[in-house]
Amino acid sequence: METINLTPKAVNAVQIALDEEGLAGHGLRVAVVGGGCSGYSYALDFEDECDEEDVTLEFSGLRVFLDPHSAQLLGTTEIDYVESLQKKGFVFNNPNATRTCGCGSSFSA
Repeated sequence: METINLTPKAVNAVQIALDEEGLAGHGLRVAVVGGGCSGYSYALDFEDECDEEDVTLEFSGLRVFLDPHSAQLLGTTEIDYVESLQKKGFVFNNPNATRTCGCGSSFSA
């Protein structure tokens, strides 16, 4: 099964956020939810445990959880973290997206 990839910058940004929130031992939930101007939106959240059906990945000690439906829609998506004068945040480079919106946070597949 092909899975997502987090860049080192994205992993570092998540680990900093976990430390700032006092959530040592938690992992990152990456999900696709209905909504947004293109049909689906990306969702990130912290969780301390995975569900039984989850795909669980690890990047430099960071656990990442995906439900099976999200894993299918995300495929080989790369998640990066960017900081510039115009934008600061996570960027999803999803090769399965057939259309994306201008804000980059929703897509259709």
